[in-house]
Amino acid sequence: MEYIGDIYRPPSEARSFILQVTVGCAHNTCTFCSMYKDKHFAIRPQAEILADIDEIAQGYPVARANSIPREHPGVRRVFLADGDALVLPTSRLLEILEHLKIRFPQLERVTSYATVHDILRKSDAELRALRQAGLDMLYIGLESGSDRILKEIRKDQTQEDYLEACAKAKRAGLRLSVTLIFGLGETAHSDEHIDASAKAISLSKPDFVSFLTLHLSPGAPLYEAVRDGRFTLIDDDQILDEMRRFVSQVDSEGTVFRSNHASNPVPIAGTFNADRTAMLEQIDRARERHAYRPRFWRQL
Repeated sequence: MEYIGDIYRPPSEARSFILQVTVGCAHNTCTFCSMYKDKHFAIRPQAEILADIDEIAQGYPVARANSIPREHPGVRRVFLADGDALVLPTSRLLEILEHLKIRFPQLERVTSYATVHDILRKSDAELRALRQAGLDMLYIGLESGSDRILKEIRKDQTQEDYLEACAKAKRAGLRLSVTLIFGLGETAHSDEHIDASAKAISLSKPDFVSFLTLHLSPGAPLYEAVRDGRFTLIDDDQILDEMRRFVSQVDSEGTVFRSNHASNPVPIAGTFNADRTAMLEQIDRARERHAYRPRFWRQL
């Protein structure tokens, strides 16, 4: 099999089989993102997708799940790439999920990026069918809970849209992993960015929430804005201030929090609400000592 262009996946999918079902991102207008700017969005032909599954499966025994030893290194996790695989028609996704189940008897979970509008376009029945067929979790880029900031970064969604999509996905039994970005509000609107983000997470109560730090590459409109002095990046102390403000406000019992993305100055981990005090103490110690990862480690 051969991937088309660069492939991106969440940190937690490092050991997954990355199955490319779309090329690029159907939205692809976010000002902070350069990931898919070199690609024209397309849905890959179904025959090619199924053939990729078959090719990878050739390296593993074809047998019923209960006849394969647990320690056998079979495919257990699959991530559907690129930017928003959920844009595929439900009938095609169901065929892909069924083929994965047949070819990888030890398969434990299938995940995908999903935009808010991808979810809202699916009916409740479609989402339930996808969950029953093996789709386990969706990664949603909220980025900010502030409607004004979402508009400025051309995310094409509101907090209300996000909350509606989360509720719809959760009704279908899908788990959710939500991503936010430190620094999108610059200094002037930092509090608004964090307060609205904390509110969105408290209301949606996803299974996982993670922050990454705004990192810009050539091709992203915000990269040009920074170079021209129209947008100001916040420093590491301010990033920790944002993290502290967020952690102190979120009320989402059982939501796992991570800031372990390579772009962040400090990796913080815990589970709301039980670990709030411990996470705040970790943040305060790092802030006091300036115990940050070197910047050159974070240039992705």
